[in-house]
Formats: sequence, C-alpha cells, structure tokens
Amino acid sequence: MRYLPSARSSERWILLVIWGFLAISTVEAQFGLVTREEALASVFPNATVAAERIFLTEEQVERIRTLSLVDLDARLYARYTASRSGLVVGRAYVDTHQVRTKKQSLLVSLDANGRVRRIDVTSFLEPTDYIAKPSWLRQFDGKPLNNDLMIQRSIRPITGATLTALSVNQAVRRVMAIDQVLMAEMEVAP
Repeated sequence: MRYLPSARSSERWILLVIWGFLAISTVEAQFGLVTREEALASVFPNATVAAERIFLTEEQVERIRTLSLVDLDARLYARYTASRSGLVVGRAYVDTHQVRTKKQSLLVSLDANGRVRRIDVTSFLEPTDYIAKPSWLRQFDGKPLNNDLMIQRSIRPITGATLTALSVNQAVRRVMAIDQVLMAEMEVAP
C-alpha cells in the first residue's frame, strides 16, 4: 500500500514553504545592519548617551521644512545626546521613512556643531540590492546643511537605487534641520 498525502497535508506543506520564504526575506533584509546601541557606542565612544523623544510643534515643523526643503512625515523623533565629562559631543536622531514601498530607519549622528559624523542603517525592509553602502553614506560626513547637500551636487547618486539615495538625502537634510531648530531654541531659552 502506497502512502498518498491528503489535500490537508499538502496545504500545510505549501503554507510552511510560503512562511519559510517570508521569514527568510525578512531576515535577509535585516542582515548586516547595526543596532542603535552598537552605532551610538561606535560613533560616540566612552560617552554617556541620554535618550529622549522630541515632539515637534507646528511652528518647528514649518521652520524645519523651510530649512531642509523636504517634508516631515512625523512630528515625533528619537534623539540621543552624547556627552563626555559634562560636555555635549554630539547628537543622533532616528529617521524612519518609506523608500519605495517599505520602510528604512537611519540613525543620523551629528557632531556638537550639527555636522554629520556618520549615518547608520538600522532597518531596511526593501530588497538588499537597494541598500546604501557604507562607502556611499560616508560622503555625508562632515557636511553642513546647505543647498549643495543634494543628489547631483555634493552627493553622488546610487546607480540602480535612486529612491534609496533620494530618501537618505532627504532624511539627512530633515535631521540636520531638526537639530538646527532645536539647538537655536536652546540658545534663546533662559
């Protein structure tokens, strides 16, 4: 007597195979990325890092849009302030945005003057072919927020990943503008 699988058994195998492919694609999309904690420890070694949530007012949002020349998808941002011996050595912000159809999260680390120290990809749910390489991200290092901080100006594009390049550039401009607005308000506050 030969064993013939039932229709229910075949359905279970098909579901199991589909679930496996979905799980593998999610793991693959996250492969090689750093956690926020790893990135912060690397960018700000031997620093004390304080986490906070920033909720932007409508006035702040308008100033940020004007400075960054990009839209804000959210009004709530995570900010990390790094200090050594009581002196602020930098800040980092999490910017989560849509690239094509899926989300990407960047940890954009700034020095005490608001210039880019480093950009880390902490989550990328698009296919890994479209992720920005660390060497491409390094071209933002040390740059200020100005009209040259744009694709095809001081930032070169990524062949085959135009949407990634644009979304990273917009995120960096947005974060730098948020930082400028918040730091200017701290200087004015008594």
